[in-house]
Amino acid sequence: MNKDSGFSGFSKETFKFLKDLEKNNDRHWFERNRDVFDKYLMEPAEKFVVEMGDRLKSIAPKIVADPRRDRSIFRMNRDTRFSNDKTPYKTHVGIFLWEGPRKKMENSGFYLHFNKSKMFVGVGLHIFPKPLLEAYRESVVHPKYGTQMLTAIKKASKNSSYKIGWKHFKKVPRGYDRHHPNADWLLYDGLGLYYESSLPKEIYSTGFINHCFKLFNDMLPVHKWLTGLNLRVGN
Repeated sequence: MNKDSGFSGFSKETFKFLKDLEKNNDRHWFERNRDVFDKYLMEPAEKFVVEMGDRLKSIAPKIVADPRRDRSIFRMNRDTRFSNDKTPYKTHVGIFLWEGPRKKMENSGFYLHFNKSKMFVGVGLHIFPKPLLEAYRESVVHPKYGTQMLTAIKKASKNSSYKIGWKHFKKVPRGYDRHHPNADWLLYDGLGLYYESSLPKEIYSTGFINHCFKLFNDMLPVHKWLTGLNLRVGN
């Protein structure tokens, strides 16, 4: 990729479009403004995926960074079949680069999400697929892997602005000791860290790659531990 085709940041028009979409969330308006969507959202998002993928290879060698829509860039269309909210479009941009042998959302990875005024960055696996959930639980109570997990979480969460997710269950699952020192971690159905903030000034420039990479790199120990779960499935 040459310099002119590289990522140079998102623009004021990006966030104006997202703000306007909140007020005009219907298909007719979206189609009338599709050229704005393509130019100011999709084009920079695609360039971000390519450049961030190149950066992440240094810490996650098997990273998948696919700039096609509905791959690393989540589609804007909402699935309204089972929702009371029938608005057809999301009002945020979601980007995910993952590492692992499973389907996209069944791997740990690096996530970026922003709307008209806020940003969310996360690293990890939001919901474990069943085989990995079992491997996760067995690892949590394992004397070696459980200790490695706690070390990774402690190292990755030194910044108090980083939050740990995602606790889901109310009770320790059947078959596990609720008095085990790591029992609280058995209540999680996904694991990762995340950071939320207002839009940083870097989002409008090439510096946004470095800004996000630092966050991803800080949280990397948890990603590394999670990628090891695939090796322990069935063990």
